[in-house]
Amino acid sequence: MTQANPMIAPAIALVLWSGVIWAWMYVTRIPAIYKARMKLDPMAPRGEQMATLPAKVRWKADNYNHLMEQPTVFYAVAIVLALAGGSGLDAQLAWGYTGLRVVHSLVQATSNNVNVRFPIWGLGSIVLIVMTVRAAMLVF
Repeated sequence: MTQANPMIAPAIALVLWSGVIWAWMYVTRIPAIYKARMKLDPMAPRGEQMATLPAKVRWKADNYNHLMEQPTVFYAVAIVLALAGGSGLDAQLAWGYTGLRVVHSLVQATSNNVNVRFPIWGLGSIVLIVMTVRAAMLVF
């Protein structure tokens, strides 16, 4: 068996982390739905019913949604770097991005302190921009 490209591991780690947040979301959401005696209405506008749940429950779902947004760009860039011959620095950047997303998740899902969360998100965005520029330099 051949060793996987080092760019793949941080991408898979972030996918696994997304699964953890998905599970955490449902472990908190389902009991909250029962406690609220909510009757799920397929005709209700999207998000309307879930918005009635306590904030601490909604934060996990909000974070899960965030993990389906910007990280999709990360996955594409990580694949490009893996295929185009990214360096060890690129793998370190990818691990840095993954780590920042995990920390961002933990802050959002527990305290949702925006004053803490936003700088973490911003730093992760800068790392992703650097990765994207480095990928572009390999491709073009």
